[in-house]
Amino acid sequence: MFAVSLGDGAELRPLEPWHAGEFLSHIDRGREFIGRYVGLPDSVTDLDSSLAFLRAYAEKAASDTGRVYGIWVDGELAGGVLFRTMDVPKGTAEAGCWLEPSAAGRGLVTKAVRAIIDWAVEERGIHRVEWVVSSENAASIAVARRLGMTKDGVLRESYPYRGRRHDMEVWSVLAPEWRAGWSD
Repeated sequence: MFAVSLGDGAELRPLEPWHAGEFLSHIDRGREFIGRYVGLPDSVTDLDSSLAFLRAYAEKAASDTGRVYGIWVDGELAGGVLFRTMDVPKGTAEAGCWLEPSAAGRGLVTKAVRAIIDWAVEERGIHRVEWVVSSENAASIAVARRLGMTKDGVLRESYPYRGRRHDMEVWSVLAPEWRAGWSD
């Protein structure tokens, strides 16, 4: 197993099916906070659904179509980042994230997403990484900006979630931009 240090007692590691109990506990701790913009808490509600979610991502990893990683702070799972989709032949991927309130505001998502984008661009040959975010999610939009992403546009009222339709912004970074932005 590998771990990438995110500094300040935090690390990024693969989130695997055997973490299902820990993952459920983590989602329970942050359920309302995480669920403001992300549907994950609505689908991970018990141990079976937690295991099913992690198994689905294990299958995506095996087929090279997605990945999920946990962010542990002082040994406790506090959030995660993922490639929700990954199409290696086309060179595209969509990254995403979630965090418990206790881990918010520490730059952990930016550091973790930077690590997985580096891997996707340099190791897997991904050319375009997208970040799709609710227009109301200022923290996630700030991550996209810190990562040097460009706002491609707004998909107006495209995401029905919890009884209303949300505008979704699409941000992206291309491999040459990524390399140029972090070569300094």
